Amino acid sequence: MGMVYFLSMFISAALVLAFILLLVLFFVWEERKVSGHIQSRLGPMRVGGWHGWAQTIADTIKLMMKEDIVPLLADKKLFIFAPFVAFFGTFAAFVVLPFGKSARVTDLNVGIFYIVAITSFSVIAIIIAGWASNNKWSLYGAMRSAAQMVSYEIPMTIAILVPVLYVGSLSMVEISAAQSGGVWNWVVFRSPFAFVAFFVYFIASLAEVNRTPFDIPEAESELVAGYHTEYTGMKFAIFFLAEYAAMFLVGGIATALFLGGWNGVLPWQIIPGPIIFCIKALFLVFVQIWLRWTLPRLRVDQLMHMCWKVLLPLSFLCLLGIAVQKLIF
Repeated sequence: MGMVYFLSMFISAALVLAFILLLVLFFVWEERKVSGHIQSRLGPMRVGGWHGWAQTIADTIKLMMKEDIVPLLADKKLFIFAPFVAFFGTFAAFVVLPFGKSARVTDLNVGIFYIVAITSFSVIAIIIAGWASNNKWSLYGAMRSAAQMVSYEIPMTIAILVPVLYVGSLSMVEISAAQSGGVWNWVVFRSPFAFVAFFVYFIASLAEVNRTPFDIPEAESELVAGYHTEYTGMKFAIFFLAEYAAMFLVGGIATALFLGGWNGVLPWQIIPGPIIFCIKALFLVFVQIWLRWTLPRLRVDQLMHMCWKVLLPLSFLCLLGIAVQKLIF
């Protein structure tokens, strides 16, 4: 029995990893194409034929062939350990994403709590990377990231509590299932407080995954590349693998909690649930890419102002509002 359980978990992990790798290959290509069209150019066109679809594969091979350099004065063990910790936090969170009623790895009755806890590994990894690199730019980037991610986790988590309170469950599957019956049953449209909470969550999630306009930890114009300045080859690639996987993860969480999960726009469903879920999450990823090539980077003081004086009061207002609404109605 134990062997069967271990084998099933191994196969599930392999499938999730394969899904993430395919997603990231697509996202890197999509980022280049979207940025190209926004800037009135074509983006990748040659490698792989149709619109340069194999450019990301070629870049991956190039990264694998590059020399893996560890700085002489770096803390070698922590330096090597950091990228894997960064990826682990995102990878482990995928197991509770409900792609469909039964299309998931597992359904935890504390799924939301699990995601909030496991994704905090990312900030730990970034601090380890910055410290172990023995580079002032890396350390600056790591400290910025710690301040940013720890701060924005608060309004993001409070915004997540709005659908939890509305449905009365911490299970991702139960929250998604409660939104069946058409677009008017999606949590985001059931209350003005939930509508605002969705945007609070989405903005805070941009800061959590270090996307523009909140990419201060990686600010190339100020910090060379931030916490991953000293990383090369596959270690560098693993950091970006974690970042792009996290983009889909936050989109998937928003889809499950606010946008109906695997449920379609109409009460009857022709398209399979997992496809609907992925379309919604991929659209949110497209918006993240769109914002990156549209908005300028915030200053550190603007970043903290947005968190503590705008998003935090709004998230508390939404939570209080939904509590009063549930109490009355």
